[in-house]
Amino acid sequence: MTPSRPLAERLADGPVLCAGGYLFELERRGYLQAGSFVPETVLEHPEQVYQLHVDFLRAGSDVVEAFTYNGHREKLRVVGKADLLEPLNRQALDLARRAADDMADPLGERPLVCGNISNTNIYDPADPATARQVRAMYEEMVGWAAEAGVDFVLGETLYYLEEARIATAVIREAGLPAVITLGVFAEGGLRDGVAPDEAARVLENDGAAVVGLNCFRGPDTMLPHLERVRAAVEGPVAALPVPYRTTPNEPTFFNMHDHACSVHLPQGGQTFPTALDPFHANRYEVADFARRAHEMGAGFIGLCCGNNPAFMRQLAMALGRTPPAARFAPDMSKHFLFGSDPALARHNLDYGDRA
Repeated sequence: MTPSRPLAERLADGPVLCAGGYLFELERRGYLQAGSFVPETVLEHPEQVYQLHVDFLRAGSDVVEAFTYNGHREKLRVVGKADLLEPLNRQALDLARRAADDMADPLGERPLVCGNISNTNIYDPADPATARQVRAMYEEMVGWAAEAGVDFVLGETLYYLEEARIATAVIREAGLPAVITLGVFAEGGLRDGVAPDEAARVLENDGAAVVGLNCFRGPDTMLPHLERVRAAVEGPVAALPVPYRTTPNEPTFFNMHDHACSVHLPQGGQTFPTALDPFHANRYEVADFARRAHEMGAGFIGLCCGNNPAFMRQLAMALGRTPPAARFAPDMSKHFLFGSDPALARHNLDYGDRA
């Protein structure tokens, strides 16, 4: 088996596909609690995390993300489980490595493995002490990732420029490539008032290998910002939206309203995060996003919260890939009502348009 080429070489050959969305998908499968969104699943049900890694790789992801999103000291402090910090991180990194090794092409290279750090939710521009706390949290997580031999570290859903700069610095100090993606709220900028394209320019100048956007926004409301980011930077751009039909009036999945819902929803009718089902994009919309993002010049492409292996497969196939799961891509030719195979019963096919 050939060792995996560095991220930069893979990007030079074409888009690198990255499946995110572990929190939402494991919650949907019944192995994680919505709200706190702590990745304890890596300790309580490691077989489920491993299987999701495999499912995403079979669907076409080039990257295995260690499931450490929200696995930092502050989040674990909030839920009263700070003692799980190191074992959770080390187990998540081990599961990612095992999945990459197990799914490697015997005649080719293995998937890339990335460490993962995320927004800490404590950074406050008005309090310099929080910057020191953020750096300390990132240093321990990136340190464990470096020890595990990851190919790069993804810093994602960062909504303050300075916090993103801290993440970039810590990753580079560990000698690893930094992929930094920003979360853009409904106001259209980062929380500290910086435009996403300007933030991306700063982060690239700081040495980030890839800069871009992830989470919060669906394809239609992320792409305009993505276009400006692409124009602002020289290097590779990342694009990982949530697969929901966000609109200019409701640009993030935090502020979507379901006016057709006939039952009472918790938290004053809030659909995030457990009643977003009616707003899901379909797999063909996901494929369209992948093509548009690629044509726009994005090189690190995937999906965030709401992703699933069927979406990832469609995204990969839209970019010309034939992942293992493509064997099971839809083929309606044998369907009893809507098929085209001459062996099918004619009276059923004639009834199809009335079904």
